[in-house]
Amino acid sequence: MSRDKDAEVPDEMSEQPTDFAKANPEVWNAYSELGEACSDAGPLDRDTQRLVKLALAIASESEGATHSHVQRALDRDISPETLKHVAVLSIPTIGFPKAMAALSWIEDLTEEE
Repeated sequence: MSRDKDAEVPDEMSEQPTDFAKANPEVWNAYSELGEACSDAGPLDRDTQRLVKLALAIASESEGATHSHVQRALDRDISPETLKHVAVLSIPTIGFPKAMAALSWIEDLTEEE
């Protein structure tokens, strides 16, 4: 019942999930396979999926997940303006303060210093 012994870990992951994946490759690989199966289960294209995942990260108030999905979206050449629009769209649903926090998390990766 063993899967691959080595975890396939994306380079852009932060230390905590990377350490977890390396220590628990079977769990990580199963989790990765679940993500792929979910992506393949419907008609949404990859860019739309990326924006939906960003919206879910924002709504769950997860800074780490928001950063991750922003980076992945940027890697797909989705514009910073599009990513910021996702935060603006969240205002009526999650409230202005939470949306502004999300906007700041997006700008952590999109604004030049």
